[in-house]
Amino acid sequence: MAIYRHIEQNRRATWLWMFFFVLLVAAMVEVIALALGLGTGPAVATLIVASIFVLISYRFSDRVVLGMSGAREVAHDKDPDLYHLVENLCIGAGMPVPRIYIIDDTAPNAFATGRDPGHAYIVVTKGLLQKLDKLELEGVLAHELSHIRNYDIRLMTLVVMLVGLVALLADFFLRWTWYGAGHRRGNRGKGEGAGGAILLVVALVMAILAPIAAQLIHFAVSRKRESLADASGALLTRYPEGLARALEKISQDKEPLEAANKATAHLYIINPLKDHRSWLNNLFSTHPPIQERITALRSM
Repeated sequence: MAIYRHIEQNRRATWLWMFFFVLLVAAMVEVIALALGLGTGPAVATLIVASIFVLISYRFSDRVVLGMSGAREVAHDKDPDLYHLVENLCIGAGMPVPRIYIIDDTAPNAFATGRDPGHAYIVVTKGLLQKLDKLELEGVLAHELSHIRNYDIRLMTLVVMLVGLVALLADFFLRWTWYGAGHRRGNRGKGEGAGGAILLVVALVMAILAPIAAQLIHFAVSRKRESLADASGALLTRYPEGLARALEKISQDKEPLEAANKATAHLYIINPLKDHRSWLNNLFSTHPPIQERITALRSM
């Protein structure tokens, strides 16, 4: 079936991008360490410290996101229909029921966050519940549950942390060079002056370009995971048209989502920030074009 082929293609593409991401981080750390004359020891130490930072950030990121979004947990007796929809989908997917949160905003949207299926949250806006019919809402919930089941919530948190790590390393090296570390490195000996200068130039270029490359990889991974969640969600409900109609309604809604910001926009099923349609904007977008997603769903 086309839907299974679509899922497999997106999985392969995601892990290929992640391989390039890890390679970029490792290469950047090594080149900068060599340019500063530090060898591989400090580079390994830097990666260890950075990994600890990433793990700590990863552990508490879901709470930060929920707090930033102004989301509140909903008790079963407050909205039993929503609970039953989520529970039925989770039974079909063979996964635990995540905790359900609502954002008091009339703009329709939704996202999932957490660490794994056992520690996950699904968040919907009040507007989503008001403006979608049952089949459309089911499609959106299935999409977000697919993010949880496919471990996208873990993967994307780690990707964001890696992007931040690359930016920190680049900023550190540029500041170090600005204060004369590169000059001292080049004067260590005549025999290594030319080689050191070339290595320093390479490190400077990498420090400037690596954060841009990291962001592009982040956007590419995000787009692939959104497409994968669309396909997985359609497979879960067996009704791709429900999600297609939901995407149309959400994208055409004019109300701004006040709870959204640049730090959380990539989590939502549709980017809640203003979207300018152009090839360049799509390159720097965390979501595939809406019409492309709808067309893919209706071709399944």
